[in-house]
Amino acid sequence: MKDLSLIQGVEYSHQILKKYIEKKDVVIDATVGNGNDTLFLAKLVGKNGKIYGFDIQRKAIRNTRNKLVENNYSKRVKLIEDGHENMKDHIENEDISAILFNLGYLPGSDKKIITRPNTTLKAIKNGLEILIDGGIIVIVIYPGHEGGKIEKEKIIEYASDLDRKKYNVLHYYYLNQENKPPEVLVIRKRLNI
Repeated sequence: MKDLSLIQGVEYSHQILKKYIEKKDVVIDATVGNGNDTLFLAKLVGKNGKIYGFDIQRKAIRNTRNKLVENNYSKRVKLIEDGHENMKDHIENEDISAILFNLGYLPGSDKKIITRPNTTLKAIKNGLEILIDGGIIVIVIYPGHEGGKIEKEKIIEYASDLDRKKYNVLHYYYLNQENKPPEVLVIRKRLNI
């Protein structure tokens, strides 16, 4: 029998990225956390692809580096200890095909250190500027933690106002679940025809 269950936020974000990322692509993991998404992206881009990975916490950079080294993927990832809002300062003349945000806090760490609406919005805006036509930004949003609801509202408000002739925006979430499970927002930069 087929599994007809709906999938949760992170898994859904990965399904979307699998459809858009090709070998040799250059992508951004805007919040590396413990490295799970970075490792996933490293597998997708292949040995000739490249990933820029950002996080403000040294522990996150260290955890991600260790995970990549253990799995022999460290050569295709450049880890940067800086806020995702500064991504344009670190990327020059690269065709960025996808950007992944996994918002909230670093699992297993200080829950007071969280992504914030102002820096996340700046990062999304900067990401749209460097994204190639046809590229995507995938944002996993956690409205259940302290500060997460406000961040979600600001992101949804911004994304809802994007020019429909330039961007397609999808919002994936459960309507009837308790504990405010993760939601996914996808912004696709339309092809310039």
